[in-house]
Amino acid sequence: MAAQAQNREFKDLYLEQLRDLYSAEDQLVDALPKMAQAAHSSELRQGFEEHLEQTRRQRDDVEQLVKQMGEKASGHTCKGMKGIVAEGEETMKKHKKSDPAIADAALIATAQRVEHYEIAGYGTARALAEMMGEDDAVRVLDRIAKEEGETDHKLTALAQEVINPAAMA
Repeated sequence: MAAQAQNREFKDLYLEQLRDLYSAEDQLVDALPKMAQAAHSSELRQGFEEHLEQTRRQRDDVEQLVKQMGEKASGHTCKGMKGIVAEGEETMKKHKKSDPAIADAALIATAQRVEHYEIAGYGTARALAEMMGEDDAVRVLDRIAKEEGETDHKLTALAQEVINPAAMA
């Protein structure tokens, strides 16, 4: 009996993590168009627009994982992402009249905070899914975590090769 209760609690923890990720992705679906609009660099704008499509797919993938558990993904708010998005909005306001390269560097800083938060969340959910023997979910969560890592690397390269040198000039 105690093991069943413990397993149920573990499953609930996993579900909680998935709902948090769903909410995070859903918030980003709203935030990324604003970030794209604020970007001065066409490369950065295009990156945000491409990531928006990827974010929609990721949100839908997480929703499917929750549905496979017989649950609904909505109804929870990821407070961590809410805070990061709010900081991003403050950053965009603060740098609205800044040099375009400085404003873009600030956008990249916000975007990388988002990516790192997501990488941590997907890694946690993946580890829980693995413990539960949810092999399909492990593959989905691992793929999404890798996508988030690739986005972070693209942002780093764009910052180091284009945006930050322009901001320093």
